Amino acid sequence: MDRSPSRPKLLLHACCGVCSAYVPEILRDEYDVTIYYDNPNIFPQEEFDRRAEAARVMAEKYGLPFILVPQGTIDWYRAVRGHAKARENGERCRKCITHRLDAAFRYAKTHHFDIVATTVSVSRRKNIEQVHAAGRALASVHGIPFLDRDWRKGGGERESQRRAKEAGIYRQEYCGCVYSLVKMKARVKSRVTS
Repeated sequence: MDRSPSRPKLLLHACCGVCSAYVPEILRDEYDVTIYYDNPNIFPQEEFDRRAEAARVMAEKYGLPFILVPQGTIDWYRAVRGHAKARENGERCRKCITHRLDAAFRYAKTHHFDIVATTVSVSRRKNIEQVHAAGRALASVHGIPFLDRDWRKGGGERESQRRAKEAGIYRQEYCGCVYSLVKMKARVKSRVTS
C-alpha cells in the first residue's frame, strides 16, 4: 500500500497479533498506519517474542510498517509496583495501559505522527473506557490526538480471532503479564482438579 502524504500518520500500538488481525484494516483507508509493538508487560520473553512475531506477520499482511521495541520490563514493573494483587481491569491494568500508551505517545511525538491509537480496546477482556480514558489523558499531555474508537462494534473481537486463526498466527491464552499468567494457570489447575 502506498503511503499518502494527504492522510494523517497514525501510530497504532499493537498488543498482539490477534488484535492486529482486524483493526489495521479498519484504519488503513483513512490513515497512514504504522504498527508499533511495545509491550514490556508481556511475560515471559518467549511469550513476548511469539506475540511480536504474530503482530509483525499481520503488519506484513497489510503492507504496513512495523516497529518492534525490545522488551524492557524494569520501568513497567516500577509502573505497576504495589498492585500485584489487583483484580483484572483494576488499578494495575490502568497503570499498565497508561505506561504502554505513554511510550507510544512519546514515540509518536518524536517521529512526527499525527495521531495515536491502540488495538488493546478490541479485546472483550479489557475495560474499553479505562483504555480510552488513558489515551485521552495522554493526548492532553503530549499534544497529539488519541483515536478512541470502539473496535468491538460489529463483532470486532470475533473478527480478529477469526482472521488470526485463518492467518495461522499465535493466539495467546492470557492477557500477557506475569500476574495474568498466574491467574490463568490457577484457573486451568482448578478445572483439572474439579
